[in-house]
Amino acid sequence: MRSWLKEAREQRSLTQETVAENAGISRSYYTSIESGMKTPSVEVAKSIAETLGFNWTLFFDEQCSRKEQDRVCKNGNSARDAESA
Repeated sequence: MRSWLKEAREQRSLTQETVAENAGISRSYYTSIESGMKTPSVEVAKSIAETLGFNWTLFFDEQCSRKEQDRVCKNGNSARDAESA
């Protein structure tokens, strides 16, 4: 769960639907990002960050998403290491 993302959204009194619409993505995709199940592309990260007023790199500074943990992080590698492999 990306608690910081949910908090940023709630501080602005926005729904998941509104953030998704402003970012140009589906609500279900946004929900997956907020819950930590998916990691957004750089383009989507920038759109969400612009909507909520934070630096888009926060998405890539944290630990792997749940799906990535199953695939990559159990081996002690970061998501960035996996992408460059």
